[in-house]
Amino acid sequence: MLAERGIEVSFQTVSEWAAKFGLKFAHQLRRRSQGNFADKWQFDEMAVSIKGKKYCLWQAVDANGYVLDALLQSRRNKRAALRLMRKLLKGQGIAPRVMVTDKLRSYSAAKTELMPGVEHRSHKGLNNRAENSHLPVRRRERRMMRFKSARQCQRFVSTHSQIANLFLLHRKQLNAADHRQLRSLACATSRQITMSVSP
Repeated sequence: MLAERGIEVSFQTVSEWAAKFGLKFAHQLRRRSQGNFADKWQFDEMAVSIKGKKYCLWQAVDANGYVLDALLQSRRNKRAALRLMRKLLKGQGIAPRVMVTDKLRSYSAAKTELMPGVEHRSHKGLNNRAENSHLPVRRRERRMMRFKSARQCQRFVSTHSQIANLFLLHRKQLNAADHRQLRSLACATSRQITMSVSP
């Protein structure tokens, strides 16, 4: 967004900007996109190390690759899975038609309690979209810009997922004209939100 306006800034400036305004933008985007996701949800979790302590980052992605929500927790059990599913159901307002997970039994236990009527497919190979949604966190870890705290990690995944959803255009399914039109629409939405949130 800054490059679009011809502004060159350092990484630290962008980091401070994201900390100050990022969550506000993400909340605006989440409100706009509520209820516009596919009814097939894919769940996955990954380990994140913060100051030597292991955390579990739980994420839910829809069938089109849009990140529905992400939640950093210290556990990898039924209670943690229930917490993510409750947050999702509250945010989306409806239950999915199909739920795809890996072989972790916590998902089955939580689904039985919260969404007994939802079809559950538990297979490692079906869950690639959710696995790929972890890439931004992995990239940050590889560049040695590790998270300083659990709060910072949660803020990063919450902000990044919503802004990435806005610019996720599925290039392979579009011709060039449609892609340019969707890209300019995404930029216009981004501009509108940044103008309404800025002090």
